[in-house]
Amino acid sequence: MFKKLVLAALFMSASVAFGAQQIKLAVLVPEGTTWGSNLKKLSKEIEAATNNEVAFKIYFGGVSGDEPDVIRKIRIGQLHGGIFTGKTLGDIYGDVRAMEIPFTFYDNKAKATATLTKLTPQFNQGLKSKGFINLGFYEIGHVYVVSTKKISNLAELKGVKIWSWEGDQLVEAMLESLQLVSVPLAIPDVLSSLSTGIINAAYAPPLAILALQWHTKIKYLVDFPTANSIGALLISDKIWSKIKPDHQQKIQALSQKFIAEVNQKNAAENDMARAQLKKGGVEFISFPAEDYKKAAAARSTVISKVKDKYISSKIIQTLDNEAK
Repeated sequence: MFKKLVLAALFMSASVAFGAQQIKLAVLVPEGTTWGSNLKKLSKEIEAATNNEVAFKIYFGGVSGDEPDVIRKIRIGQLHGGIFTGKTLGDIYGDVRAMEIPFTFYDNKAKATATLTKLTPQFNQGLKSKGFINLGFYEIGHVYVVSTKKISNLAELKGVKIWSWEGDQLVEAMLESLQLVSVPLAIPDVLSSLSTGIINAAYAPPLAILALQWHTKIKYLVDFPTANSIGALLISDKIWSKIKPDHQQKIQALSQKFIAEVNQKNAAENDMARAQLKKGGVEFISFPAEDYKKAAAARSTVISKVKDKYISSKIIQTLDNEAK
Protein backbone atom coordinates (compact mmCIF):
# COMPACT_ATOMS: atom_id res chain seq x y z
CA MET A 1 0.00 0.00 0.00
CA PHE A 2 2.82 2.39 0.92
CA LYS A 3 4.57 1.70 -2.40
CA LYS A 4 1.36 2.45 -4.29
CA LEU A 5 0.97 5.78 -2.50
CA VAL A 6 4.58 6.73 -3.26
CA LEU A 7 4.17 5.78 -6.92
CA ALA A 8 0.93 7.75 -7.13
CA ALA A 9 2.59 10.80 -5.59
CA LEU A 10 5.52 10.55 -7.98
CA PHE A 11 3.15 10.18 -10.93
CA MET A 12 1.15 13.23 -9.90
CA SER A 13 4.35 15.23 -9.36
CA ALA A 14 5.71 14.22 -12.74
CA SER A 15 2.40 15.07 -14.40
CA VAL A 16 2.42 18.57 -12.93
CA ALA A 17 6.03 19.11 -13.98
CA PHE A 18 5.36 17.74 -17.46
CA GLY A 19 2.32 19.98 -17.90
CA ALA A 20 4.05 23.12 -16.64
CA GLN A 21 4.44 26.05 -19.00
CA GLN A 22 8.21 26.47 -19.11
CA ILE A 23 9.56 29.94 -19.83
CA LYS A 24 13.16 29.92 -21.05
CA LEU A 25 15.07 33.05 -20.04
CA ALA A 26 18.65 33.90 -21.00
CA VAL A 27 20.64 36.54 -19.12
CA LEU A 28 24.21 37.84 -19.16
CA VAL A 29 24.41 38.10 -15.37
CA PRO A 30 26.25 35.26 -13.58
CA GLU A 31 24.23 32.97 -11.33
CA GLY A 32 25.94 34.02 -8.09
CA THR A 33 25.33 37.77 -8.40
CA THR A 34 22.57 39.75 -6.68
CA TRP A 35 20.63 39.75 -9.94
CA GLY A 36 21.17 36.02 -10.49
CA SER A 37 20.17 35.03 -6.98
CA ASN A 38 17.13 37.26 -7.19
CA LEU A 39 16.01 35.62 -10.44
CA LYS A 40 16.30 32.16 -8.89
CA LYS A 41 14.17 33.23 -5.92
CA LEU A 42 11.63 34.81 -8.27
CA SER A 43 11.44 31.58 -10.25
CA LYS A 44 10.76 29.50 -7.13
CA GLU A 45 8.03 31.87 -5.94
CA ILE A 46 6.36 31.86 -9.36
CA GLU A 47 6.29 28.07 -9.38
CA ALA A 48 4.73 28.04 -5.91
CA ALA A 49 2.21 30.78 -6.72
CA THR A 50 1.06 29.03 -9.91
CA ASN A 51 0.91 25.54 -8.38
CA ASN A 52 3.85 24.50 -10.57
CA GLU A 53 1.91 25.37 -13.72
CA VAL A 54 4.49 27.98 -14.76
CA ALA A 55 8.24 27.52 -14.39
CA PHE A 56 11.27 29.60 -15.38
CA LYS A 57 14.30 27.90 -16.87
CA ILE A 58 17.15 30.41 -16.65
CA TYR A 59 20.37 30.32 -18.67
CA PHE A 60 22.89 32.45 -16.77
CA GLY A 61 26.20 34.06 -17.64
CA GLY A 62 25.68 34.62 -21.35
CA VAL A 63 25.74 30.92 -22.26
CA SER A 64 23.03 31.64 -24.86
CA GLY A 65 25.03 34.51 -26.36
CA ASP A 66 24.87 38.26 -25.97
CA GLU A 67 21.65 40.26 -25.99
CA PRO A 68 21.19 40.41 -29.81
CA ASP A 69 21.74 36.63 -29.96
CA VAL A 70 19.03 36.12 -27.33
CA ILE A 71 16.60 38.33 -29.26
CA ARG A 72 17.21 36.28 -32.43
CA LYS A 73 16.59 33.05 -30.53
CA ILE A 74 13.37 34.46 -29.09
CA ARG A 75 12.19 35.36 -32.60
CA ILE A 76 12.57 31.73 -33.71
CA GLY A 77 11.15 30.26 -30.50
CA GLN A 78 14.31 28.77 -28.97
CA LEU A 79 14.06 31.16 -26.02
CA HIS A 80 11.20 33.16 -24.53
CA GLY A 81 12.78 36.13 -22.78
CA GLY A 82 15.61 37.65 -20.79
CA ILE A 83 17.04 40.78 -19.22
CA PHE A 84 17.93 43.42 -21.80
CA THR A 85 19.75 46.73 -21.41
CA GLY A 86 19.73 50.08 -23.19
CA LYS A 87 20.84 49.41 -26.76
CA THR A 88 18.86 46.18 -27.11
CA LEU A 89 15.75 47.77 -25.59
CA GLY A 90 16.17 50.55 -28.13
CA ASP A 91 16.51 48.05 -30.96
CA ILE A 92 13.15 46.60 -29.89
CA TYR A 93 11.40 49.92 -29.22
CA GLY A 94 13.44 53.07 -29.66
CA ASP A 95 11.43 55.34 -27.36
CA VAL A 96 12.66 53.42 -24.28
CA ARG A 97 16.10 54.94 -24.91
CA ALA A 98 14.70 58.36 -24.05
CA MET A 99 15.52 57.47 -20.44
CA GLU A 100 19.21 57.25 -21.39
CA ILE A 101 19.50 60.51 -23.30
CA PRO A 102 22.72 61.98 -21.85
CA PHE A 103 22.80 64.80 -19.33
CA THR A 104 19.09 64.54 -18.48
CA PHE A 105 19.27 63.62 -14.80
CA TYR A 106 22.98 64.01 -13.92
CA ASP A 107 23.24 62.50 -10.40
CA ASN A 108 19.56 62.99 -9.46
CA LYS A 109 18.54 59.36 -9.05
CA ALA A 110 15.22 60.22 -7.41
CA LYS A 111 14.16 62.27 -10.44
CA ALA A 112 15.26 59.50 -12.81
CA THR A 113 13.25 56.91 -10.85
CA ALA A 114 10.15 59.09 -10.71
CA THR A 115 10.33 59.81 -14.45
CA LEU A 116 10.79 56.13 -15.33
CA THR A 117 7.77 55.27 -13.17
CA LYS A 118 5.65 57.88 -14.95
CA LEU A 119 6.70 56.72 -18.42
CA THR A 120 6.55 52.97 -17.77
CA PRO A 121 2.93 52.53 -19.00
CA GLN A 122 3.86 54.16 -22.34
CA PHE A 123 7.01 52.09 -22.65
CA ASN A 124 5.15 48.89 -21.80
CA GLN A 125 2.57 49.60 -24.47
CA GLY A 126 5.29 50.22 -27.05
CA LEU A 127 7.19 47.05 -26.10
CA LYS A 128 3.96 45.05 -26.31
CA SER A 129 3.38 46.37 -29.82
CA LYS A 130 6.76 44.85 -30.69
CA GLY A 131 5.85 41.47 -29.21
CA PHE A 132 7.21 41.70 -25.66
CA ILE A 133 5.72 41.88 -22.17
CA ASN A 134 7.77 43.93 -19.72
CA LEU A 135 7.80 42.42 -16.23
CA GLY A 136 9.72 45.38 -14.84
CA PHE A 137 12.52 47.89 -15.31
CA TYR A 138 15.91 47.54 -13.64
CA GLU A 139 17.72 50.72 -12.60
CA ILE A 140 21.30 49.80 -13.43
CA GLY A 141 22.84 53.06 -12.26
CA HIS A 142 24.61 56.26 -13.24
CA VAL A 143 27.05 55.86 -16.12
CA TYR A 144 30.54 57.33 -15.69
CA VAL A 145 33.46 57.74 -18.07
CA VAL A 146 36.66 56.08 -16.84
CA SER A 147 40.02 56.63 -18.48
CA THR A 148 43.74 55.98 -18.51
CA LYS A 149 44.46 59.69 -19.00
CA LYS A 150 43.37 62.64 -16.89
CA ILE A 151 40.36 64.57 -18.21
CA SER A 152 39.67 67.72 -16.21
CA ASN A 153 36.73 69.18 -18.16
CA LEU A 154 34.41 68.56 -21.10
CA ALA A 155 36.76 70.27 -23.53
CA GLU A 156 39.51 67.76 -22.73
CA LEU A 157 37.27 64.91 -23.89
CA LYS A 158 37.92 66.00 -27.48
CA GLY A 159 39.95 63.37 -29.29
CA VAL A 160 39.83 60.79 -26.49
CA LYS A 161 39.51 57.28 -27.91
CA ILE A 162 36.55 55.70 -26.15
CA TRP A 163 34.94 52.29 -26.43
CA SER A 164 31.43 52.11 -27.80
CA TRP A 165 28.91 49.40 -28.58
CA GLU A 166 28.68 49.01 -32.33
CA GLY A 167 25.34 50.18 -33.67
CA ASP A 168 24.30 52.13 -30.57
CA GLN A 169 22.83 55.21 -32.22
CA LEU A 170 22.30 57.14 -29.00
CA VAL A 171 25.86 56.65 -27.75
CA GLU A 172 27.26 57.44 -31.20
CA ALA A 173 25.32 60.71 -31.20
CA MET A 174 26.67 61.58 -27.75
CA LEU A 175 30.28 60.78 -28.66
CA GLU A 176 30.02 62.85 -31.83
CA SER A 177 28.57 65.80 -29.93
CA LEU A 178 31.44 65.67 -27.43
CA GLN A 179 33.98 65.11 -30.23
CA LEU A 180 35.29 61.85 -28.81
CA VAL A 181 36.78 59.16 -31.07
CA SER A 182 34.48 56.15 -31.06
CA VAL A 183 36.16 52.72 -31.09
CA PRO A 184 33.56 49.92 -31.44
CA LEU A 185 34.56 46.80 -29.51
CA ALA A 186 32.98 43.73 -27.97
CA ILE A 187 32.80 44.05 -24.19
CA PRO A 188 35.38 41.27 -23.56
CA ASP A 189 37.91 43.26 -25.65
CA VAL A 190 37.61 46.48 -23.62
CA LEU A 191 39.96 45.39 -20.81
CA SER A 192 42.88 44.48 -23.08
CA SER A 193 42.26 47.53 -25.27
CA LEU A 194 42.58 49.83 -22.25
CA SER A 195 45.88 48.11 -21.49
CA THR A 196 47.33 48.41 -25.00
CA GLY A 197 46.11 51.94 -25.70
CA ILE A 198 43.67 51.01 -28.45
CA ILE A 199 41.24 53.01 -26.32
CA ASN A 200 41.81 55.58 -23.57
CA ALA A 201 38.39 55.42 -22.02
CA ALA A 202 35.17 53.46 -21.50
CA TYR A 203 31.87 54.04 -19.70
CA ALA A 204 29.73 52.06 -17.26
CA PRO A 205 28.16 52.21 -13.79
CA PRO A 206 30.66 51.68 -10.92
CA LEU A 207 29.49 48.13 -10.19
CA ALA A 208 30.08 47.10 -13.80
CA ILE A 209 33.50 48.78 -13.82
CA LEU A 210 34.53 46.49 -10.97
CA ALA A 211 32.84 43.39 -12.34
CA LEU A 212 34.52 43.81 -15.74
CA GLN A 213 37.90 44.44 -14.07
CA TRP A 214 38.33 47.76 -15.87
CA HIS A 215 39.49 49.31 -12.61
CA THR A 216 42.78 47.40 -12.99
CA LYS A 217 43.63 49.39 -16.13
CA ILE A 218 42.11 52.83 -15.62
CA LYS A 219 43.39 55.64 -13.39
CA TYR A 220 40.55 58.17 -13.45
CA LEU A 221 36.78 58.35 -13.12
CA VAL A 222 35.01 61.47 -14.35
CA ASP A 223 32.57 62.17 -11.51
CA PHE A 224 30.04 63.68 -13.89
CA PRO A 225 27.30 61.16 -14.76
CA THR A 226 26.58 61.06 -18.49
CA ALA A 227 23.38 59.01 -18.29
CA ASN A 228 21.17 56.83 -16.15
CA SER A 229 21.25 53.23 -17.39
CA ILE A 230 18.21 50.93 -17.34
CA GLY A 231 17.33 47.34 -18.18
CA ALA A 232 14.13 45.30 -18.39
CA LEU A 233 12.92 41.74 -17.88
CA LEU A 234 11.05 40.94 -21.09
CA ILE A 235 9.03 37.89 -22.12
CA SER A 236 7.74 37.11 -25.59
CA ASP A 237 4.04 37.85 -25.93
CA LYS A 238 3.69 34.52 -27.77
CA ILE A 239 4.53 32.50 -24.64
CA TRP A 240 2.82 35.00 -22.32
CA SER A 241 -0.50 34.54 -24.11
CA LYS A 242 -0.42 30.83 -23.22
CA ILE A 243 -0.40 31.60 -19.47
CA LYS A 244 -3.68 31.81 -17.54
CA PRO A 245 -4.75 35.41 -16.76
CA ASP A 246 -4.70 34.84 -12.99
CA HIS A 247 -1.18 33.40 -13.26
CA GLN A 248 -0.13 36.39 -15.37
CA GLN A 249 -1.23 38.72 -12.57
CA LYS A 250 0.72 36.73 -9.97
CA ILE A 251 3.86 36.65 -12.14
CA GLN A 252 3.68 40.41 -12.76
CA ALA A 253 3.20 41.18 -9.06
CA LEU A 254 6.06 38.91 -7.99
CA SER A 255 8.37 40.24 -10.72
CA GLN A 256 7.78 43.84 -9.66
CA LYS A 257 8.46 42.89 -6.04
CA PHE A 258 11.74 41.15 -6.81
CA ILE A 259 12.93 43.74 -9.32
CA ALA A 260 12.30 46.47 -6.72
CA GLU A 261 14.54 44.53 -4.32
CA VAL A 262 17.30 44.32 -6.95
CA ASN A 263 17.02 48.04 -7.66
CA GLN A 264 17.40 48.86 -3.97
CA LYS A 265 20.42 46.58 -3.57
CA ASN A 266 21.91 47.76 -6.86
CA ALA A 267 21.91 51.38 -5.69
CA ALA A 268 23.71 50.39 -2.49
CA GLU A 269 26.20 48.17 -4.36
CA ASN A 270 27.01 50.98 -6.80
CA ASP A 271 27.75 53.26 -3.83
CA MET A 272 30.02 50.57 -2.37
CA ALA A 273 31.68 50.13 -5.76
CA ARG A 274 32.46 53.85 -5.90
CA ALA A 275 34.07 53.62 -2.47
CA GLN A 276 36.06 50.57 -3.54
CA LEU A 277 37.31 52.32 -6.68
CA LYS A 278 38.52 55.26 -4.60
CA LYS A 279 40.17 52.94 -2.09
CA GLY A 280 41.90 51.15 -4.97
CA GLY A 281 43.54 54.36 -6.13
CA VAL A 282 41.22 55.53 -8.91
CA GLU A 283 41.17 59.33 -8.89
CA PHE A 284 37.70 60.93 -9.07
CA ILE A 285 37.64 64.10 -11.15
CA SER A 286 34.98 66.77 -10.71
CA PHE A 287 34.22 68.97 -13.72
CA PRO A 288 33.81 72.75 -13.25
CA ALA A 289 30.31 74.13 -12.76
CA GLU A 290 30.24 75.83 -16.17
CA ASP A 291 30.48 72.44 -17.84
CA TYR A 292 26.91 71.71 -16.80
CA LYS A 293 25.80 74.40 -19.25
CA LYS A 294 28.03 72.92 -21.95
CA ALA A 295 26.55 69.50 -21.22
CA ALA A 296 23.06 70.91 -21.78
CA ALA A 297 24.18 72.15 -25.20
CA ALA A 298 25.67 68.74 -26.00
CA ARG A 299 22.37 67.13 -24.98
CA SER A 300 20.50 69.32 -27.46
CA THR A 301 22.90 68.23 -30.20
CA VAL A 302 22.36 64.57 -29.33
CA ILE A 303 18.59 65.02 -29.47
CA SER A 304 18.81 66.70 -32.88
CA LYS A 305 20.68 63.63 -34.19
CA VAL A 306 18.23 61.00 -32.91
CA LYS A 307 14.85 62.78 -32.81
CA ASP A 308 12.26 61.07 -35.01
CA LYS A 309 15.00 58.82 -36.42
CA TYR A 310 15.50 56.64 -33.35
CA ILE A 311 13.47 58.25 -30.56
CA SER A 312 10.17 60.02 -31.21
CA SER A 313 9.90 63.76 -30.60
CA LYS A 314 6.72 63.08 -28.64
CA ILE A 315 8.44 60.95 -25.98
CA ILE A 316 11.37 63.39 -25.81
CA GLN A 317 8.92 66.22 -25.05
CA THR A 318 7.18 64.06 -22.44
CA LEU A 319 10.54 63.17 -20.89
CA ASP A 320 11.58 66.81 -20.70
CA ASN A 321 8.28 67.77 -19.06
CA GLU A 322 8.63 65.03 -16.45
CA ALA A 323 12.33 65.61 -15.82
CA LYS A 324 12.00 69.34 -15.04
